[in-house]
Amino acid sequence: MQGAAAADPDAVARGAYLAAAAGCDQCHTDTAHHGAPFAGGRVLDTPYGAIPTPNITPDKATGIGAWSMADFVRAMRWGIAPDDTHYLPVFPFPFYARLSDGDLADLQAFLDSRAPVSRPDPAGPGSIALIGRTRAAIAVALTAPATPWRPDPHRDAVWNRGAYLVATVGRCGDCHTARDALGRPEQDRRLGGGISRLSGKKAPNITPDHATGIGDWSAADIEHLLETGETPDFDLVGGDMAEIVHNMRRLTEADRRAIVVYLKSVPAVSSPAKK
Repeated sequence: MQGAAAADPDAVARGAYLAAAAGCDQCHTDTAHHGAPFAGGRVLDTPYGAIPTPNITPDKATGIGAWSMADFVRAMRWGIAPDDTHYLPVFPFPFYARLSDGDLADLQAFLDSRAPVSRPDPAGPGSIALIGRTRAAIAVALTAPATPWRPDPHRDAVWNRGAYLVATVGRCGDCHTARDALGRPEQDRRLGGGISRLSGKKAPNITPDHATGIGDWSAADIEHLLETGETPDFDLVGGDMAEIVHNMRRLTEADRRAIVVYLKSVPAVSSPAKK
């Protein structure tokens, strides 16, 4: 990876925005033990056991400082590390795979601009994680090559911006879309409710279905939730969604509104999932 001194400040700023929207700092910072930002070590409680997150600072020995841009892109688009091992599906690389080449370069520029932190990896996940890695490897082999998201020429700029954010750093489908036995999204039930790959808990239907989704929510209701975490019935989201709301709060108002415009437009899916 290139040195921070060579980075374009505008690219670093754009990458910082993307990293904030994706919540890279939340996953890759051991806040419980006052760890350095992006230095990893947060232990995630997942269906594959306790998973410590890796160091993504540019430390060459214990972080990603020795990675080439090609290494970074392969990890983000395919979930494959430079040593050819597959990341567990809790890393949402299928969504980051949709990022444009320019946004991936900006994200790399931002991470490379961080101060390197030496933090040896903690003990890795147990043997149950091998199942997850095997499934991830099979899913990658059976999935069409990852390509950046492309705008719909028949839609306006606001809709396209919302669609892009949902498909990439927002990664709404990671929790809110049901999956097949290999963990691949069931596209005919997209955003119709699913299971969080991080916590294993149910995620609701967020399509405009009036009976089982959010069809009765106004655009203002959805935008308010993205900014505050409060639902129209004055409940507060928790768990994984609370972290997503923290990320969405860091978006510009225009970007949150674009997400709302897009979500209001997706096909309604009838689902047994609760609102």
